[in-house]
Amino acid sequence: MAEATHDANLAHYDVVIIGSGAGGGTLAWKLAPSGKRILLLERGGYLPRERDNWDSGAVFVRGKYLPAERWHDQHGNEFTPEQHYYVGGNTKFYGAALFRLRPEDFGEIHHHGGTSPAWPISYDDLEPWYAQAEALYHVHGAAGEDPTEGRRSSPYPYPPVRHEPRIQQLSDDLARLGLHPAHLPIGVRLDQEADGSASHGSTCIRCDRVDGFPCVVGGKADAQVLCVDPALAAHPNLELVTHARVKRLETDATGRQVTAVVATVGDGPEQRFSGDLVVVACGAINSAALLLRSANDHHPTGLANRSDQVGRNYLRHNSQALMALSREPNPTLFQKTLCLDDWYLGDGEGGLPLGGIQLLGKADGSQVRANAPRWSGAVAPSKSFEVMAAHGIGFWLTTEDLPHPGNRVTVDAGGSVRLAVDEKNNIEGMARLRHRLESMLDELGLEEHLWDHSVYLHKSMPIGAVAHQAGTARFGTDPATSVLDLDCKAHDLDNLYVVDSSFFVSIGAVNPTLTIIANALRVGEHLLGRL
Repeated sequence: MAEATHDANLAHYDVVIIGSGAGGGTLAWKLAPSGKRILLLERGGYLPRERDNWDSGAVFVRGKYLPAERWHDQHGNEFTPEQHYYVGGNTKFYGAALFRLRPEDFGEIHHHGGTSPAWPISYDDLEPWYAQAEALYHVHGAAGEDPTEGRRSSPYPYPPVRHEPRIQQLSDDLARLGLHPAHLPIGVRLDQEADGSASHGSTCIRCDRVDGFPCVVGGKADAQVLCVDPALAAHPNLELVTHARVKRLETDATGRQVTAVVATVGDGPEQRFSGDLVVVACGAINSAALLLRSANDHHPTGLANRSDQVGRNYLRHNSQALMALSREPNPTLFQKTLCLDDWYLGDGEGGLPLGGIQLLGKADGSQVRANAPRWSGAVAPSKSFEVMAAHGIGFWLTTEDLPHPGNRVTVDAGGSVRLAVDEKNNIEGMARLRHRLESMLDELGLEEHLWDHSVYLHKSMPIGAVAHQAGTARFGTDPATSVLDLDCKAHDLDNLYVVDSSFFVSIGAVNPTLTIIANALRVGEHLLGRL
């Protein structure tokens, strides 16, 4: 898999894709068999394969794989974003929970904090692409368990990852309470024996490092392993340039065509690439920033920004990472196997939606210890960190935040990112969801207190937690209120597409990655028609 090298002359391709994560990496895989000349630009390099990949201190405490860059909030305060610039993008570190949005998420939904708007497409429009995305990313699950899931044209392509004994007991206890625990849909390259253990030939070894860690053995279904590397190996018409930081996009005299992608590769001078089609897939924040940095005489407020919507309506979810202590030991290794969505569409009593609950990966003593400075003497636990880890069960609670034009990405005079977030956006649902979980702890064999597990977010909560970023370039039929059309082409340009989470109109209360992948496959089919 040789990486392409280029001189300072303009190099032309049929398609230039900027970003190799869930959107860009999947799109490159989709387009590569066409035989067209395709360039994939990635800001980072390949993630080093080293022991620190699976070291809690390196990944979570020291943030070894986070970028050196600093962003600023709306008050000018500096923070480190939870971004990862590697081949495969943020999928190298994601938890691989690959949910479909629910059919209701595509319509208008009323919440405690306001209204979530309707999408211009329906669940049925995206369903075939969800099915393809699940097959491509090795999604394991069990259809029919989750009462909120939409119709399926096919079963899950891989069987559910079996619960280990303590988690099976948790599932049984939830069911005894009249709830509907389900197997978490998760993307792992796992072949299971009858007892759920990894088979001899399985790539995934079913360890405790799936959630938030890069996978040393390639067992996690990430965009590098499943899309970029196989496409490069099979299709010489696809080229990859790593360490390529795109500075701006330039247009022709009409302002309707992107004519140059201007980037620095490594420490070298600026290089220029062009494509009949140009696809931005840098993630919702960096894609918006790139469009804003590309302002010119025809697009004075930013490329594709005639609507003044580029960067606006940033979405990220309201999430909490929490740890409960089991009264009996929890020796589980692969803990991320269960979800609970009974209150996703309503509170069960005729009230408004709350959100979803899923399990986190198993925390070790280093992760628990890293939270110690957050505990005051009045509430500090008496148990040792190692004992807490041995008894801990981690929960991830997600509720929907709502699009708001003031939640936005802007860039300063030097092109650096500024991110404005209203931290009280639709937060009542989270408080109610947490209360529902806390009210059950005793009946679930758990101590009646939930501990903050914010080390999972690299201590960057709240604004730096950008793993679920979406919005910023919403799609729609009206150029006055949206940035992209239904094919994710910029309304204002003829050859510019955005294929990452930027197109989201709302974010629902499930992880966004499978929707990004499905949409990349959908848009890829459209682009094949243009090519």
